Amino acid sequence: MATERELNEFLASIDKRAFLRAAFSTRDDDAAMDLVQDAMISLSTKYADKPREELPLLFQRILTNAILDWHRKRKVRSALFSNLSDFESSEGEGEFDLLETLELEALSEHLESAETQVQRMQILTHLETEISRLPARQREAFLLRYWEELDVAETAQAMGCSEGSVKTHCSRAVHALALALKAQGYS
Repeated sequence: MATERELNEFLASIDKRAFLRAAFSTRDDDAAMDLVQDAMISLSTKYADKPREELPLLFQRILTNAILDWHRKRKVRSALFSNLSDFESSEGEGEFDLLETLELEALSEHLESAETQVQRMQILTHLETEISRLPARQREAFLLRYWEELDVAETAQAMGCSEGSVKTHCSRAVHALALALKAQGYS
């Protein structure tokens, strides 16, 4: 059984990576923060009696399920509101502009030149696009193995599948990403 101190230390050690994983998956920082907080609350209320060594996999599974639920809800919502013209501005001054809703992120501007920032953002954008095109199970396996740095057994347990399936999903994901990025001129 994990002590309260161990549980707090575990949650503090994973909060940033969990947020980045959720933000990457949802592309919505507010939703990502909510998902991570809900997953942490769920872990601490429902599974605090579990041993410390079981917490990482339990948390990953809880967060994965929360992200999948978020995507399902979003899919239903988008089916209901599929026409962007339904979202006219409240002032009635023209149409909804999707670009106005996007927030700019300041990513280490003082450390990099503008050219380096643009190149890095282009690569990350292409990578994100290609990761989002992967089938769901390949994307999940890839993110758990290479983003969360879980080993094959932990990933299999978090995904609820065999180790062989994890290896297959990861191999296919890496191969597909390499081909897609190579086709875009990245080596």
